[in-house]
Parts: sequence; C-alpha cells; structure tokens
Amino acid sequence: MNMRNQWPVLPIVAGLASGLLTGCGTESGGSGSSGSTVVMGMSDDVLATDPASGYDPGSWLMFNNVFQSLLSFPRGATEPQPEAAEECSFTDTRTQVYECTLKDGLKFSNGDSLTSEDVKFSFDRMLKINDDAGPAIMFPMLEKVETPDEKTVVFRLNTPDATFPSKIASGAGSIVDHTQYDADGLREDGEAVGSGPYKLDSFGENEAVFSVNENYKGTADVQNTGVTLRFFHGDQAALKKSLLDNKVDIAYRGLSASDVADIEQADDSSGVEIVEGSSAEVQHLVFNMDDPVAGQLGVRKAIAHLLDRDALIEDVYQGTATPLYSIIPAGISGHNTAYFDTYGARPSKAKAAAALQADGITGKVKLTLWSTPSRYGPATDDELKAIAEQLNASGLFDADVQSVAFGQYEQDIADGKYGVYVKGWVPDYPDADNFTAPFFGKGNVLSNNYANDTITGTLIPQTAAQSDRGATDDAYGKLQDIVADELPILPVWQAKQYAVTREDVYGLEYCLDASTVFRFWELSKA
Repeated sequence: MNMRNQWPVLPIVAGLASGLLTGCGTESGGSGSSGSTVVMGMSDDVLATDPASGYDPGSWLMFNNVFQSLLSFPRGATEPQPEAAEECSFTDTRTQVYECTLKDGLKFSNGDSLTSEDVKFSFDRMLKINDDAGPAIMFPMLEKVETPDEKTVVFRLNTPDATFPSKIASGAGSIVDHTQYDADGLREDGEAVGSGPYKLDSFGENEAVFSVNENYKGTADVQNTGVTLRFFHGDQAALKKSLLDNKVDIAYRGLSASDVADIEQADDSSGVEIVEGSSAEVQHLVFNMDDPVAGQLGVRKAIAHLLDRDALIEDVYQGTATPLYSIIPAGISGHNTAYFDTYGARPSKAKAAAALQADGITGKVKLTLWSTPSRYGPATDDELKAIAEQLNASGLFDADVQSVAFGQYEQDIADGKYGVYVKGWVPDYPDADNFTAPFFGKGNVLSNNYANDTITGTLIPQTAAQSDRGATDDAYGKLQDIVADELPILPVWQAKQYAVTREDVYGLEYCLDASTVFRFWELSKA
C-alpha cells in the first residue's frame, strides 16, 4: 500500500471535524507582500506533481501550496475550516451526506473558473485512476459526488464517516482544473494547475520554483513573493553546508539529530537558529503475529518490558523525539498512555523473564530486527541496533539487526518474511482515526496478520460515525488498551518537528504543527 503516511523519513531529524463548518479567517487576493523570495532546502524528493498520484511528504508539501481543497487546516488547528468552500456540513444525522457550497469568483492560476464540475472531476479522477502511489485509498467510503449547480458539491458516502471533512482538507482533496488534466491518466509533464496561493513555475530534478498566484482567493495571507525549493536527495551534509553557507534560507526535513545538536551548541556567529514545532509523526516496532517467534505473546511482552525509550532518544536521537506510550500520539484527541500503564517506563528484566516463562519459553530467544534506513533515515539502523543491545543485555535474547533497501523491505513484509520490523507514520489529518483505522482496520497497512473483532466490528465503525470527535475518547481508550494488551505493535517515539533557518527569515513557527501542513505563505524574509 503506497501511502504518503506509509512511513516517510523523520521530519528534520528523527482533530476535530465539526458537523457545520462556516467561514472564518481573512480573505486574501493572493497579491503577496513586498517580501523577498524564500529559498528552502529539504532532503525529501517531490515524487509527483499530480495529486492523483503523490502520497509522500514532499508531494503533499507542494499540493498544500499549489492546490486548494474545499477545507483546510488553519495554523495550529486540528479542525478543518472552509478554504475553497464558503461552508460545508453534513446534511443527514448518519454523517453520510456531506454538502459544500463554493466561494464566489474562484479561479485557477491560468484564469479558468473553478466550479463544482472541477471538484467532482478531481475526486472522480483520483478514484478512477486509483494509482498505487496515490491517495484514493483514503476514500473507500465515497460512493459518488453530485453537482446540483455550479457552486454546490454533494458527497454521498456508503458508510458513516465523521472524519470525511478532515480527509478532504488534506492534500488528497486537491482540486484540479478539469480542462487541464486527463480523466483517465496521470499528468507527467511536471506541471501543475491549481487555485492555491502559489503557482508552480518550474519543476526539475534539483529545484522547484513557486511564485504567488494572482488569481488566488482564500484564507492564506501571503507574506513573500515566492518560494524556491531545492532538493538534496537525502544528502544531509550538503543540506547543512548550504544552510551555513547562506545558499538556502531554511533547512527542512533532512538534518540529522547530530546536526541539530551541533547547531544548538554553536555560537551566534553561525547566523542560523532552530525553530521547533509540534509533530504527530510516530514510530513503532511491528510484530508479525504469524511469525513462530514474534507471534508468541510472551516474546512481545518481554520486548515491551525491556525497551528503554529514554536511552534511545538520548543516545540515538539526542533529544529530538519524545517517548511514545500510545498508538495515538500526544496532542491528538483520544491519546492515552496504555503502554506506560501496562509495561511501565523503566526496563524490567524480572517482568520480561516472567512473561517468557508464562508462555513456556526457556533459553535465549533468537530474534532479528529488520530495518530500512533508505526510507526512515540513517539513524534507523542505529536505533534498532540499540534496541537489540538492550534485549541482549538482559540475557534473555540473542537479537541482531538486518538492514535492507526499502523496495525489498516492503516486499518481504508483504510476504511475511520478517518477525519484527520498524514502521513510521506521518498522519494524513490530525485525528485519532488516522492512527487507528489504517493500522487495525480491515486491509490495514501493517501487513502483520493482526485482527481483533471488537476493534474492526465495533470500535472503528463507532468512532468513525461520531460527529462529536471529543465524544470518541472512551472508545479510543478501549481500542488502545486492547492493542497494548495484545501487542501487535510497540510504540517507540513521537517526533519533535524542527526546521533550521537563517536569522532574517520569519514565520516558520506557523509551518510546524500537528496538521503536517507546511504553509509557504507564512514565510517572510527581511
């Protein structure tokens, strides 16, 4: 399953969906301020310029700035608000009919009018193409899209889904010009036509150039005259050097933990500073429930009792993450500490040994931990080696680490060849649903042969149908307690989100929050 949130690289190191959404925020004509162009470097690539295909952090960064969605997440918010829409709401009590009315006078960057026909076309096209590397997987509930008139869009769902507003507020809800895109195939010319705050002027292997879209009508108040995005293709040293040499204004998604630590400890003469924001990115160890070793509950419990998250974060990530004791991360409604409550924070050899003994396991447990740094960053191997050392230090395990390329890694997981492997997750939208249904629902992305009837048959449908997202906390608490007890996965850490910037660049703090939306328009340069 190729998804944006299927475990991207650690960001720089390492909601609430209301029933009625009415207009808020300030309208902007997209003229831009008198500021300068901002140059940003990142190690991620942009894998697609067509929103029917891209489902990776780099591509969604582009989509969130070039395309509009009906709704969007304002800075610091987890509740979507109208963007291309004037208002949206569920019109039935079962949260299966969702209707939006478009703003007046919407236009694409090429001057074409944006109407309900474009919205319907965008969703129908995405679902029809159903690209393996695209976001269509997010919309199994979408039965059809109707357009009673030029300004009205009606989404009819085949199952109740109160999180639907959050889904269409993400990059997956990008609206394209129906005259500029093929209904049956992906656009492959590296160009894009959207109605967002920016237009894509050029896109190449090492650089993408964005200018302000003069036709934009929405809530973003643009603070610069354009953004140039430079790609470093995973070369962290080159990204750091370019920042220190004043060749880029911002380094985002790509500096290592040691780079961040070095910059934090440097004197003020470097001319750079670190901006820290919140993040909902998480990482887990995943257990194959059919594996002859990891499939034994006693083995999984022993690992849970021996994992020292604090040591990992200090030694491997140098404080650039926080320990995670929950499936749903801190800052997301529904978060609890089920794993802390069940296994504690301090490693316990005695409890690990008791868990093995209770399962009739004697002698050292031979175990391989599988890693893929090409996807999750170079620190991943070091992290798993440190976990293996923690297990072996107890005298209860004989663990080692194997690292493979991402393509082989994903195929081997699908084939059931690994017992324990690492996975990371960057959410599509800031709601507990996006940390539970993809992991434990039908056809989940973990490929670890775990299923629980209470979760799939009761808790996930119950939470999905609840329009008051705050009222789902108890159900999500039960779900997390079940998972902590049965241990199909073991949470390890929650990332902090960092970017490093030159001292004359402002607004970066508004680009780093749990929504994962990086807002070009907030950036300004003195």
